[in-house]
Amino acid sequence: MIARYLPPLLSGTLFGGGLALGGMTNPARVRGFLDIFGNWDPTLAFVMGGAVIVMAIAWRIQARLAHPLFAPKFALPTRTDLTPKLIGGSALFGIGWGVAGLCPGPAVAALVIEPASAATFVAAMIAGMGIVRLIEKD
Repeated sequence: MIARYLPPLLSGTLFGGGLALGGMTNPARVRGFLDIFGNWDPTLAFVMGGAVIVMAIAWRIQARLAHPLFAPKFALPTRTDLTPKLIGGSALFGIGWGVAGLCPGPAVAALVIEPASAATFVAAMIAGMGIVRLIEKD
């Protein structure tokens, strides 16, 4: 039973460690990236670039595999349409990211590093996800 949760735990720990090492748990660093007309900080661009390289390699490997190592099949998105819900959610995410300087991954990682400052964001994020589940119809 515990072996089932080991791969996601290890990959989540690696992801969180990478975010912390890249400085993405520091809201000031993220806001510095978004401040293109002020004191611009390019760190986030390097983190994103590294992620794009890793994913490009992962997509090439995935195309050659019959199924993932720890699951019977791949869970890949099949929809390609842009819905008002997707656009609205993306806009809300971007506004929250710009205001708070955190998004879900770095916020959870920041709970380990600076729990007091990240807890408010994480609590609001969990409350928002709960509200969406209550009002979502489809």
